Amino acid sequence: MADYIHEMRALVGHRPMILTTAAGALLDDQNRLLLQERADTGDWSFPGGYMEFGASFKETCKREYLEDAGIEVEPIKLLDLFDKDFYTYPNGDQTQLITALYLVRQTGGKPLDHVTNETTQVKYFDLNHLPKLFNEQSKKMAQAVIEEVNSWQAD
Repeated sequence: MADYIHEMRALVGHRPMILTTAAGALLDDQNRLLLQERADTGDWSFPGGYMEFGASFKETCKREYLEDAGIEVEPIKLLDLFDKDFYTYPNGDQTQLITALYLVRQTGGKPLDHVTNETTQVKYFDLNHLPKLFNEQSKKMAQAVIEEVNSWQAD
């Protein structure tokens, strides 16, 4: 979590905050989706995270993807903007998450092969057999990826 978020939380405690985030959807050559197993909840989610003050959505996506998954990515298409989702973290922090989800392509790095403070593991999943996702927003994001892939197959 960014220092900015820690500073804001020190001021407001667990009260509701609107937070901007960015995440990436990376597909392999079999159109399987790379997800991260979260260290805080054990659920799976898209690699991504909070925007730091002064950063753009694309910069945030690239930085967070590298931190969460070990992979350098380039955002190639904004799939959707999710702006009406609420979540209370296990520590009690209440949020409205505004998330830009990008389709990304790998430009370097390799999937994490060790546990970090945010990620237990990363793994590719078939879009028809996704694991338990982190929250409702993650489910909506997965649906956006499925719709994108289905549009390719319709062309």
